[in-house]
Amino acid sequence: MSSQKTIVLKSSDGETFEVEEVVALESQTIKHMIEDDCANTTIPLPNVTSMIISKVIEYCKKHVESAKNEDKKTAEEDLKVFDSEFVKVDKDTLFDLILVSVF
Repeated sequence: MSSQKTIVLKSSDGETFEVEEVVALESQTIKHMIEDDCANTTIPLPNVTSMIISKVIEYCKKHVESAKNEDKKTAEEDLKVFDSEFVKVDKDTLFDLILVSVF
């Protein structure tokens, strides 16, 4: 991890994920928890499995990295490709991703 502030997310199956705050802030729910000072050391996500959290983190990281790209057109095209590949998962996983998309 870099020297940036990190947030710890805890899945329903007990696994923890340390992510950079900028990545965690991609989630509006987590962003509000941080802004409202509701997030102390670990943010529990009791309805989200570790597999889904890892996929969401992957998605958020890609979008954060893309926003840093100076060539906006290339970044946008790369994201379109990434997003279309990202949803090529089994139906159960896709359903779980849709459920947590409000996060």
